[in-house]
Amino acid sequence: MKIVRPTCCGIDVHKSVLVATIASTGTYGSAAYEQRSFSTLNPDLVRLRDWLVERGCPDVCMESTGKYWIPVFNVLEGHVRVVVTHPKYVRAIKGKKTDKKDSRWIADLFRHDLVRTSFIPPREFRECREIARYRWKLVCMRSSEKNRYQNCMTVSNIGLGSVLSDCTGVTARAIMADIASGEPFDEGRIRSLIRGRARAKADQVVDSVRDCRVDDAQRFKIAQATDHIGILDSMVAACEAELRERLGPHWGAVELLCTIPGVSELSAMLILSETGVDMSVFEDADHFASWAGLAPGCNESAGKKKSSRVTKAGQYLKPVLTQCALAASKSKSEDYFAGKFRRIKARRGHKRAIVAVARMMAVCIWHMLSTGEVFSPSDLDGPVRAAGRPALTEQSALELLRGMGYDITAPGDDA
Repeated sequence: MKIVRPTCCGIDVHKSVLVATIASTGTYGSAAYEQRSFSTLNPDLVRLRDWLVERGCPDVCMESTGKYWIPVFNVLEGHVRVVVTHPKYVRAIKGKKTDKKDSRWIADLFRHDLVRTSFIPPREFRECREIARYRWKLVCMRSSEKNRYQNCMTVSNIGLGSVLSDCTGVTARAIMADIASGEPFDEGRIRSLIRGRARAKADQVVDSVRDCRVDDAQRFKIAQATDHIGILDSMVAACEAELRERLGPHWGAVELLCTIPGVSELSAMLILSETGVDMSVFEDADHFASWAGLAPGCNESAGKKKSSRVTKAGQYLKPVLTQCALAASKSKSEDYFAGKFRRIKARRGHKRAIVAVARMMAVCIWHMLSTGEVFSPSDLDGPVRAAGRPALTEQSALELLRGMGYDITAPGDDA
């Protein structure tokens, strides 16, 4: 096999220890190996970096094992070229696995360029990615807390969740605060707390809290959940403000993505936090869609095609694009993606149609960030067929032929 990197290093990373193997190619293509073990404490990581520089090793490859590779990457970045790969691409033969053998195996694969590398964005976008993913975790925590809040309502015979669309909205919170205060039930006071469109069903709102049974335990849980939701709201807002400030130098890219139907300013910030603005790291739009986890899988054996569902990649980017696709499919002002969604849904169903639209968006994002052009697909002004296809009757067929300029007069008919 062709040797692409004459001198390189493979690192097997663990929580407390790592094993590094430098593979040096000799005159006749044979490799000489030098192996050392280091702890993952900063002084030892510095010694690892100095050892690599001293041995003249410019390229390093290591597994992306949990979060344990990041401290090593932080120390080596800027001194050697560091490549991170998924463990499944460098997995050693079962039964012959040790830390030293794994490290040597990674070095051999990397020396022959048989390692599929992972995309590591520049530091400024890695920091934005950390904040965006932290925001996602906070949003999930807030959803869980809202579910606990609604469970307290159900246990206490409060039916606001069945009447109001948002059991944590302005009206619901005001009513729950009044109930949790321990004051006797007063229908007039409850009606005065109803706001907005909820006034149209004021009678149902009052009936949903009449004769409720809120004990001390549920009253305590409601108070704690309310405070926690408020804290999480402020933390999510702080993360969004920090993202907006950090993406300031690239705000033109944010505004560019906002021209895509269904993509809001927040969605554009979350997308750029995951992808960055340099699309040259991806071979083409198909590669970018596959990296985002929106391409069908390829699983064929013995001439039989098995499951082709989308891969598990893009755990943070794929949900954002899917939400944007859902928004675009319901848009009434921008019918481009909505029309495509209806057409695919008629044949393949709702879920596959949403994933297909999300993939179209990923392709658009790659082209827009590569060229700097606003959203303007080649078929934007073309007709978008509706979900259903009208039946072709004899009369409509004749009218179609007449419109196309054909003479449909029957032979011998002078009319």
